Amino acid sequence: MRCLETGAAGRWGRRLGGIALATGLFGGVFGGTPALALDGIVEKKVFEMPSYTTTGGGTIKNVRVGWESYGKLNEAKDNVILITHFFSGNSHAAGKYKAEDAAPGYWDAIVGPGKPLDTDKYFIVSSDTLVNLSPKDPAVVTTGPASVNPDTGAPYGMSFPIVTIRDFVNVQKALLDSLGVKSLQAVMGGSMGSLQALEWAAAYPDSVKRVIAAIGGPEADPFLIGWLNLWAAPIKLDPNWNNGDYYGKAEPRAGLTEALKLVTLHARHWKWADAAFGRKWAEDGKDPRVAMGNQYAIEAWLEKSAAARAAVSDANHFLYLVKANQTFVTGNGGSLEDGLAKIKAPVLLIPSADDLVFPPDRNMRPLKDRLEKQGNAVEYTEAITSTLGHLDGVANMAKAGDTIAAFLAK
Repeated sequence: MRCLETGAAGRWGRRLGGIALATGLFGGVFGGTPALALDGIVEKKVFEMPSYTTTGGGTIKNVRVGWESYGKLNEAKDNVILITHFFSGNSHAAGKYKAEDAAPGYWDAIVGPGKPLDTDKYFIVSSDTLVNLSPKDPAVVTTGPASVNPDTGAPYGMSFPIVTIRDFVNVQKALLDSLGVKSLQAVMGGSMGSLQALEWAAAYPDSVKRVIAAIGGPEADPFLIGWLNLWAAPIKLDPNWNNGDYYGKAEPRAGLTEALKLVTLHARHWKWADAAFGRKWAEDGKDPRVAMGNQYAIEAWLEKSAAARAAVSDANHFLYLVKANQTFVTGNGGSLEDGLAKIKAPVLLIPSADDLVFPPDRNMRPLKDRLEKQGNAVEYTEAITSTLGHLDGVANMAKAGDTIAAFLAK
């Protein structure tokens, strides 16, 4: 196992302040949102493993995942916070790759000198997951179905082993081991990143001192499993998908775009749709009532946003991510109770009140009660409530900044 650096270690300047359009990775699907910009230039690094055995017993050779770091690792190597990313995200949590980038990483507003995840104090690590959604994005390094199987010389396609959230965590653990890191001050993630944070606490309870879980839940409940099935359906209905055998051929771009439209809208809220679009037409003079091809503004926006995201994404990777999320139960076993019982660390839960993907009444509030009942220290904040639904947990995380800083200080 080894880590390869693609450039010098990132150096953090002091914040100049101001507002930047934080499109980030969520923004690629869900549209731009304002965030404070940090003057940090970061470098993408690559972690490699000769092979990895999945929790299901499959073997993946030549594993490569990208990662980034912010701040400095201390001599004791005990000042580390791990950020785990969401479904459509990657490791670019903060800073910019070059000064002229349009936007910094998705949680730039809370990562940096003097911010809640203070890089004057902490060494922040963030990594791409296995089967990352966007293997065509030059800022992403990931191993998945689009990767070449060294045994055949061709892309894996659907022969790639099924992977779980625990597999994402295990590869992250190997990355940290390669850096000599044995314990974490905290693991923090939003959405799918929240699932990884909880899994970290259950899988490696002696290594995790704190858990910060945002806009997620302790397992995929039946309703979410059904929604994820709907997300995946357009890909499987696209004839170009061809049971996953499309590499070197026409790709299922239409199906992938429709899938990403579903993700995009599901991760928002009708309050946002009302405010952003109402019933406006996509084009002046083209009334949707008089021609099938005439659209409302929200339809055209969904199509444009999803098509842009599809250009850097891979349909099979999307399906593998869906499966990893559907099969999630904290602890990677059959019993949620057994999985949660393994968590020792204090937990901070940060829901979005209008979340349609992980509604708090179905997820965060019951999780709070379960953890408290088993004796965990639990904090719960609704500070990020806005009109963006699930997306508030990415776009407006700075609203929970004071709570996060106080939690880390304990």
